[in-house]
Amino acid sequence: MGHGRRLSKSVRSELNRLWHEGESLNAISRALRVSRPTVTRVLRDGGGMPERPRKRSERALSLAEREEISRGLVAGESYRVIASRIRRSPSTVSREVGLNGGRNRYRAVDADARALGALARPKTCKLARHGWLRHQVARRLRQGWTPEQIAGWLARLHPDDDTRRVSHETIYASLYVQARGVLRKELAQQLKSGRTIRHARGARPKTGQGQIPDAVPISDRPPEAADRAVPGNWEGDLIEGSNNTAVATLVERRSRFVMLVKVPSKRSADVVPAVARKIRGLPTELKATLTWDRGKEMSQHAAFTVATGVQVYFADPHSPWQRPTNENSNKVIREYLPKGTDLSVYSQRQLDAIARKLNARPRKVLDYATPAESFIQVLP
Repeated sequence: MGHGRRLSKSVRSELNRLWHEGESLNAISRALRVSRPTVTRVLRDGGGMPERPRKRSERALSLAEREEISRGLVAGESYRVIASRIRRSPSTVSREVGLNGGRNRYRAVDADARALGALARPKTCKLARHGWLRHQVARRLRQGWTPEQIAGWLARLHPDDDTRRVSHETIYASLYVQARGVLRKELAQQLKSGRTIRHARGARPKTGQGQIPDAVPISDRPPEAADRAVPGNWEGDLIEGSNNTAVATLVERRSRFVMLVKVPSKRSADVVPAVARKIRGLPTELKATLTWDRGKEMSQHAAFTVATGVQVYFADPHSPWQRPTNENSNKVIREYLPKGTDLSVYSQRQLDAIARKLNARPRKVLDYATPAESFIQVLP
């Protein structure tokens, strides 16, 4: 098994590739014949970020040019003659030879390797150079924004000022990569995941949903609901807490506007009336459809439709991607309502305050407008 400090560049690159494809630590360890602690150490030191390939300047000498210099030196040619043949200045050739052993010891391959190694010198990242930008990123992270939201918001506000814009990858690098960390280390905990190593994206289907009587499948949902052409189509779910507690979540598909609903229990007799009261408070134009998963809490969907006039459609079993808006929103909601929390302690007023914070975050899918802004635009 290999030791982390002796891993070759190619092995580290393959390790990172497997990690970003979603392979487990054990699977990577077996595939590369490297110990799991070594895999963990390499990922931790790099923050789970892919290694950036070294890139030569277009003005730098190539290996082919260095080989031509070497041949010229062996033939006893002057720097001026060699420079003329490779279309470089004599001073460039003279400096190249002088830095790499002189006329008698110059070797093209060694000189090229030395030049490539120089590219690995640490470079100051953008957030370290620009205090205003660093302050803005840190402030938004504390407010719960994602790096992608921050980058999009800055680009929207300062399209012509490069010193006030930064890519989300640079923010991730500053949070995760130890060698480049310029944001306070604890800010990484403000990310949705709470991780200090960047993970590949993945999804796990839910299990254990019960049968829903007379359920209308999602395949029967109107096309305008599926393609988000019109407002008023909602996705819903329960997020669960300790002591058998839960909160209902509702997200409008077009605007990504979130509503949270306090429910006395996970029983359908409690969930359906509570969600119906929330929906009834909406304008008629925003009450079109509701798509739910296969949870038994919506088994009394017929009563919900009678109370609200909103038809309920049910996603296929184990198919969270059919309710992507709600699934993605629930991950963000978990920042405020963590797993293992007794959700009964939250009042409806507190849940409404959380929803307002969520609706005030810019979203990439909305061209970095906020759900609140988008929802207001669709109001009659």
